[in-house]
Amino acid sequence: MRNLASDTTAADTIPLKLVVYLSLLAAVLIIAFQAWHNASPVLEEAQIKSQVEAASLSIRSIQEGYARDSAESYSPEGTMCTLKLSFPSSARYISFGVDPDPECNGQLHDSEWVLENNTIIYQYKNGVKKRLFLAGKPVHFIKGEQNSKGVWVPWESRENILTPLSPEKTGVVIECPVSGEFLFELVMQNGIRYTMSHF
Repeated sequence: MRNLASDTTAADTIPLKLVVYLSLLAAVLIIAFQAWHNASPVLEEAQIKSQVEAASLSIRSIQEGYARDSAESYSPEGTMCTLKLSFPSSARYISFGVDPDPECNGQLHDSEWVLENNTIIYQYKNGVKKRLFLAGKPVHFIKGEQNSKGVWVPWESRENILTPLSPEKTGVVIECPVSGEFLFELVMQNGIRYTMSHF
């Protein structure tokens, strides 16, 4: 009977097998990492797209509701919806009814915004821009602000309600980080129904 301590017939093959097995494991881990790295943007896009589609349904659902007259301070609240968004850090912004970066240079305040009613736009930090069109009747967006009485009114509507608003005032933009709950209310100003932000 042989003594196990003195049996050295496989001593030279064990380290070689260990090196081969560790090399194979490293190759599998590298392939898995590359696959995850390639799949991650696709998963992020799917996550953002599903949230934007849900937001568009919520906005579309309130369009036939009651629109509060913004000129009357004691008018009852208009129909509201809350959007729950949680975009990954690769998203630069989401905009409603306006393109704040028509030049796609990443600067939202260096050029005039382009009005795009019935449109939700989101842009990634790498410059890729996606649009979702809201079918049906025109949907006009407007930025809201609280007046001195704490009532939400369209932005700068107190100054002159007969002056047409610029695209910067009729669009709503949420810049990075796009995360949280965002409230919209249906209001009426100068006979036009607006979906007004409460943030």
